[in-house]
Formats: sequence, structure tokens, C-alpha cells
Amino acid sequence: MSTFVETWKQHDFAAVAASIATRTPADVRRALDRAGRGLALDDLAALLSPAAAPFLEEMAALSHRLTVERFGRTMQLYAPMYLTNVCANICTYCGFSAQNKIPRKALDDAEILAEADVLERHGFEHVLFVTGESTRYGVPYLENALRLLRPRFSSLSVEVQPLDQADYETLVAAGLSAVLVYQETYDPATYPKHHLKGPKSDMAYRLETADRLGCAGVKKIGLGALYGLSDWRAEAWFTGLHLAYLEKTYWRTRYSLSFPRLRPHAGADIAITPFNERDLVQTACAFRLFSQEVELSLSTRESPHFRNHAYKLGFTSMSAGSKTNPGGYAAAEESLEQFVISDERSAEEVAAFLRSNGYEPVWKDWDSTYDGQQFARSDNAVHA
Repeated sequence: MSTFVETWKQHDFAAVAASIATRTPADVRRALDRAGRGLALDDLAALLSPAAAPFLEEMAALSHRLTVERFGRTMQLYAPMYLTNVCANICTYCGFSAQNKIPRKALDDAEILAEADVLERHGFEHVLFVTGESTRYGVPYLENALRLLRPRFSSLSVEVQPLDQADYETLVAAGLSAVLVYQETYDPATYPKHHLKGPKSDMAYRLETADRLGCAGVKKIGLGALYGLSDWRAEAWFTGLHLAYLEKTYWRTRYSLSFPRLRPHAGADIAITPFNERDLVQTACAFRLFSQEVELSLSTRESPHFRNHAYKLGFTSMSAGSKTNPGGYAAAEESLEQFVISDERSAEEVAAFLRSNGYEPVWKDWDSTYDGQQFARSDNAVHA
């Protein structure tokens, strides 16, 4: 069976970057005139190009309008739950990297339940499990965590190491709702420079992960690049290529995109390719114009000031009150964060801000029955 790798190989990363740089204002104008009626990858290239900079205000207004038409004035709130920071990979940009001499921790059942208690009290119904990449805490550990908390939350997603199709099928049976798997970089020259050792150094296996997810029947797949590792415009275009391929191949699945920027972390500093807030806005708006169905996520990596102004520009979900260390919600402040967050407001504060601006914070838009799970659950969450 062919996979996205074959599609990816048909496009040279450097050539794509060079092509995007040649787009003209006329190309941008044509893309804007077609927005909402189906854009091609050439249109996405134009909207990501330097030529689109003077059109950014128009792109933002159009992105807002299309988002409201499709999703209303709503914002889904979710929280990441870091289960373990044990990792077998050596990656230059991550605090969990195996060469970093940090305290390692993996939550046991009691600690997972304690984290769940806190998140329930804040009103969360959507929880994202996050781990380092280690077979020591692989499928059995994740399956146990899913079964432990599935009766308590409407949606459980994971952002963990890439797995085989059969492993994903096992997790789907345990109540998995969605999987986020970020390629980090689609640049074949850059990828090995930042993934020095461990399973993550296999770029092709990671590129094929979404295919295995689609074949396993996972109902929602999250994509993204880690902006700062290579040319951001080309990274975004390849993310669009990946999204278009998946939407055509696994059309029963929902898709989401995130736009993580490099943040301070444990370990040595690395060279960062510039990707500022204005670039992030351009990228998010470009994707909303490219796809009216894809969900766009805005993380606590970004500052409160930026999130307070950017949330209307096409985003449909936001993390809030996030902790990026195992056990961070309930007790274990000494365990190391994966990266430093910027927006430290509580979930209640974020929800209040949204309401004060005419938006409805959505704590639940997914039910466990959608995942084939039948639970006689009692809703003890106190919603903000």
C-alpha cells in the first residue's frame, strides 16, 4: 500500500521554499478571491508567501468570517496530561531528550487519578495524554491509562511515540478518540540534524504514522510542524500537502492542525529559524482559507497578549491552565517541564475572557459513545 512518503518524495523541500518566495501579489489576490470555494496547494503557497504580507488584514477578516460560518463563536478548551517524561530519543529541541540529566517520572494509577481529579474540577472534558517516546511506557501503559480515565472524560487523545497499526487498533478499542503526531520538520536535510538517536530518527516511519492511524480507524488526527527548525513557509506548505493527502485518502477522519513554536527547554540552545507572531497569524489564516473543515489549535506556548488577539482568526480550540510536567496539576512540581509555557492563566480565567468577548467556551463537543464506549458515568465536573 502506498503512503504519504511517496507523495512527499515527489516534492523537493528547498525547491518548494524557493517557489513560494516567487509568488506575486496577483497570485495572492487570486487565492483570496477563491477562498471558501476550494483552494489548491498553489493557492496555499501564495497565501504563505512574502507577497501575502500586505494582505494579512484581509486574510484575517476572511479567516474569521469563514470560521464563524462553520464553527460559530465557540472555542473548545482542552488540557494536556503529561504521563511520563521518560524518553529514548536524543532530540536537540526537547527538554525530555534522553541526554538531558533531569529527574524522570512516570505516573502510576493513583497519580493519574489525582491529575484527573484536578482537571475535572476545572471542568475539562477533553484531555490529551502526552508522554516521551519510550517502549518502557508503551501500549500496555497507555491502554491502562485510557481504560482508567475513559469513564470520566468525553474525549481522550494521545500525543505519544508513533506506533504500528495494530497498536493503534488496541488503543481505539480502549477508548482512544484522537492522536496528535507532529512531524516536527518535513525537511529531509534538517530532520537528521535534530533527531540524533532513538526511534524518532526514522523519518519515514514518522511520515507514515498518519496512514497507520487512518487504517486503524482513529477518528481524529492532529498534524503540525515545529516551527523554528527550518523554513517556516515550506514547512507549512508540506503540512498542507499532508493534510490534503489525508483528507482524500481517509475521508471519514477529522483533522486538526497546531502551530507550535520552539520554546525554551532543558539542554543546549539551538539555532532557530525565525517564526514570529505575525508569521504564525499568516500561517493560521492561510490554513483556514485553505480548509474550512480543519480544526486549528492555539497552545499555551503563546503569550496571553497574543492569544487574546489571535483566537478569533480561525482557531477552534485552545489549551488552558496547562502543565507540561508529569504530575504537574496535582503535586509533582519537581518533575521537569517539556518546554516552558507562556500563558499561565487558569482555565477559568481563559473561559471568562472568551465569554466577555462573545465567545462560548466549549468543554464538551464529543461523547464517549462516538468512540464506541458505553459508560454509565456520573458527571461530577464543576464547569467554569
